[in-house]
Amino acid sequence: MPTTVQDIKTLQKEMALLRSFLIGFAGKDREGSYRPEFVARIFAAMNDQSLHRFRGAENFLKQLHA
Repeated sequence: MPTTVQDIKTLQKEMALLRSFLIGFAGKDREGSYRPEFVARIFAAMNDQSLHRFRGAENFLKQLHA
């Protein structure tokens, strides 16, 4: 069954709706709701590579003061 442009647009809309739902769902806790923009930024940051490796409390404190 060939995929049409309309099928792709429908899938894009559904994915956007699903993302919005997941961000809204993940952005709630006992204290209330987080702003969706904040939750989206946090999820995006989870995929970023860290700049440093922390190996214990002393190393972590050295990196903070550097």
